[in-house]
Amino acid sequence: MLEVAEVSEDRSLLVSEYQWCLEEFADVELQDARLNRRCGELAVQLAMQPSEPINHACEDWADTKAAYRFFNNEKVTPEELLKPHRQRTISRMAEHPVVLAVQDTSFLNFTHHPKTKGLGAIGNKTQKQQGFGMHSTLAVTPKGLPLGLLTQDFFHRDPDEPSHRPQDCRKLPIEEKESYRWLQAFEQTVLLAPSGVDVITVCDREADIYEMLVLAQQKDTGLVVRASTDRALVDKDWNKLWCKVENQPVVETQILVVPKKGQQEKRTATVTVRFTTAALRPPWRPKGKKLPVITLNAVLVREDNPPPDVTPIEWLLLTNTPVESTEDALQIVQWYSCRWQIEVFHKVLKSGCTVEDCRLQTAERLQSYIAMMSVIAWRLHWITHLNRSEPDQPCTLVLTTIEWQALFMRIHKSARLPDTVPTVHQAVRWIAQLGGFLGRKSDGEPGITTIWRGWQRLQDIAATWYLVSDQAQRCG
Repeated sequence: MLEVAEVSEDRSLLVSEYQWCLEEFADVELQDARLNRRCGELAVQLAMQPSEPINHACEDWADTKAAYRFFNNEKVTPEELLKPHRQRTISRMAEHPVVLAVQDTSFLNFTHHPKTKGLGAIGNKTQKQQGFGMHSTLAVTPKGLPLGLLTQDFFHRDPDEPSHRPQDCRKLPIEEKESYRWLQAFEQTVLLAPSGVDVITVCDREADIYEMLVLAQQKDTGLVVRASTDRALVDKDWNKLWCKVENQPVVETQILVVPKKGQQEKRTATVTVRFTTAALRPPWRPKGKKLPVITLNAVLVREDNPPPDVTPIEWLLLTNTPVESTEDALQIVQWYSCRWQIEVFHKVLKSGCTVEDCRLQTAERLQSYIAMMSVIAWRLHWITHLNRSEPDQPCTLVLTTIEWQALFMRIHKSARLPDTVPTVHQAVRWIAQLGGFLGRKSDGEPGITTIWRGWQRLQDIAATWYLVSDQAQRCG
């Protein structure tokens, strides 16, 4: 067993609890050395207490005022704050032959902060909600491990803007539609993709836009999107895509894990898988715009016998990647299943980091704050997923020496440390215990809510031990 006293013999072990955070923002360039330094310091403070407001995360009123001035500075923008993280995301992507670029939109609600300037309408007109939209692209491995953000764009709706009803938007060119953000993010992803990595963009039904499908063909870049409409075919034997694919033979029966969503609990579903190839008939567009015929593969995933009072699974997945075998079809299903990771990311950002509680008076300041918190939310998300995908790795993959040692002693109420470094799985369960996780046999693995609660407590514990250890070394 390693004694605690041995820890302080090497000053290098007493590193910042959030060295990773400093490194993630290390290359930020805000045209001012003081702003660059403040960025790193503030990121560490917010990361140590991700669910707390700025004034609680900062140590004193001077730090709090400095944080407010930072986000009020015109040189501080979401784009500049995310640049260093994006570069590290690309570096992490380069270590994998295939990476999924998962896109999604989330709306942030600041209706309860009516004095905030620059907000727009969100939701429907009867709700009278104020906020803005955020469209993000999250890079994940085919096993679902989040590697970081590739794109993040904010937008809001002015009250005087035309209606966003589908029947009205149909008359507009794609460049004037809100949905154009999906194409823009796709093009950014193509530009950012590291050499030698096959990057597949994965989207939900909102991205079922014919121009999006055409763009993927033109860029010769992989795309998987869930169909929202039944598209017309040029096939002489089949008029509609849905009819053609559902008349294909079942190639596989699979068990899918359906995550908890709303009132529907987590469950397993038995689904059938079919696939086909089809040439799509281009839809009508205003001003005589002509779109080309494109040929895609379609994979139909259907739950034929769902439990009572449960919405059955039915995914029609469109892709320009080859689907020539059962294995290819199952791969498409697996890739689409990873889309859930960006919803988890949004949950961490909103519920774990409580960004909708922030009061920074303007939408511009809020967006810069959310960009910084997005990096912190990604880290919490990464740790949670790593616990499930790489449980036997040493916990030093996610914790510093001082963090895991302080955690071990707190949980075991002992000053003696183990001979070997605990695993990721062990450490994450201990962190979850700090957040209220009981760890009973029936409890399964801890969820992200208990992990982020425990994470915050761990930072307080580790910070205290650092001060005590540091003082003991100085006095010794």
